[in-house]
Amino acid sequence: MRTRTFALTTAGVCGAALLGPAALPATADVPVPDTPPDIRVGPAPGGLADAPVSADLQASADLPVSAEELLAEVRSCRQISRGKYRTDAHRANATVPVCATKDAVFWKADLDIDCDGRKTKACNTKTDPYFQPQTAFQTSRGKPLDSARLPFVVVPAPGRIWDYRKSGLTGGSVVAVIHQGQVRYAVIGDTGPAGIIGEGSYALAKELSIDPHPSTGGAASGVTYIAFKDSRISPIESRATAESRGEELARTFVGR
Repeated sequence: MRTRTFALTTAGVCGAALLGPAALPATADVPVPDTPPDIRVGPAPGGLADAPVSADLQASADLPVSAEELLAEVRSCRQISRGKYRTDAHRANATVPVCATKDAVFWKADLDIDCDGRKTKACNTKTDPYFQPQTAFQTSRGKPLDSARLPFVVVPAPGRIWDYRKSGLTGGSVVAVIHQGQVRYAVIGDTGPAGIIGEGSYALAKELSIDPHPSTGGAASGVTYIAFKDSRISPIESRATAESRGEELARTFVGR
C-alpha cells in the first residue's frame, strides 16, 4: 500500500514539473487526489504496513523460553543454604550451594538417576540395587510416582543445610531443568539424603538426553535446577500441566 500511494504522488509532482510554472494561471487549482491526506503521507498505526513487524514481535513472544534466557537469570548466587552440598555420597568435598532469587530457588549440580516408586520394567530391584517401592510424594490416588514415566526432581530431605519447605517448595512444585541447551519442566517428586543434591527421575534424564540407567547412567555435572516458589501443581502426575505451568513461570522469570 505504501508503494502504490508513493507512485501516485510522484506522478502528480512530475506532471506539474513538465507543465512549468508559466503554464498554469495564477488562480488555477492544482488537482488533489481524493485520498485523505493522512493516508497519502503514510499508513495509519496498525495498518497493513505494520502487520509484519507486529507479527514478528508476536512470534518472538510466543517462542519457548530458551536455556540461555534462564541461565542468564542465575549467573550469580545469593546463597540461602547454611553451607554446601555434596553431589555424591563418596565425594568428600561439599561444593554446591542453594541460591535464591525473588521467585525461585536454584542449584547447579550433577544428575543421578532416581528409579524409586512404582515398579516397572525400567525401575525395579534388578535394574537398580537401591530400588525402593515408594516416593516421598504420591499421585492423586495415593500411589507412588512412576519414575520411568514422570519427570521429577529429588530435593535433599530437610536438614541443617537447607529445608526446601521454608523456600516455598513442596511436592508438585515446578522445576525448570537445564542441560546442554535443553530445557525440560518437571516437578519435585521425591526427597533424598540430607547432605546430597543433584538427582532426577529416569524419565527426566531421558528427556534431557542423559543416559537414564539407574546404575550406570546420569550426568556428572552441568545440570541447572530452577525451582519456582509457590508453584505446586495438581495432580502432581500431570506432565502436561507441569509443562504448561513451567513455561508460564519461566516467561515471568526472564521478564517476558
